[in-house]
Amino acid sequence: MSREVLEIICRMDMEKIENQIVLQCAPLIVGLRISSLFIIPKKNLKQIHGLLRKSQIYYYVFYLSGERAVILLYHCHRLEDYLGCTEVRDFLVERGYPLTRLEGILQEFRQRYWHYCTGTGDFPHELGLILGYPIEDVKGFIQYKGKHPLYAGYWKVYTDVPAKKELFRMFELAKEMLVEFLQNGIDIQDIISGYRWNEWA
Repeated sequence: MSREVLEIICRMDMEKIENQIVLQCAPLIVGLRISSLFIIPKKNLKQIHGLLRKSQIYYYVFYLSGERAVILLYHCHRLEDYLGCTEVRDFLVERGYPLTRLEGILQEFRQRYWHYCTGTGDFPHELGLILGYPIEDVKGFIQYKGKHPLYAGYWKVYTDVPAKKELFRMFELAKEMLVEFLQNGIDIQDIISGYRWNEWA
């Protein structure tokens, strides 16, 4: 990341939802990722609804606790297609997920995530798939218990390091671009809904 962009980020007000969403979810906004986990103050949920209502990005609340909300932002059809791939679907079925549409998978995951957050269940590794991570990296993480990755970036990588490094580089470029857009006065709602990012996807 360039020094200029880092300086902009250091000056950003991290209480503002538009800054949070750009810094946490830029690759999703530009179409490089199919989903992202977004942790925000619970009071900002209505604002998220307003920001996304004219976009092709959906949100799903996984967990509410005190003042915090853990939500999934996602491109609906792309996530549904990914979770419906044979290897991914078989993995989810083996772990007790229903053979239903995306809504059923998210409901089941939300229940498991709630148990984990409240200390009544194990961490649901299916989160990696819901976040669109390659299944080989999710399986590697489980097999090695999160240790011995070949590389660590946006997730722990267990195969095809050069391709993943390039993808992570693109993620960072997306973040830089959107930070500069905000710095230049472009409204966050225009960034999310007014632009088309087909050339990135």
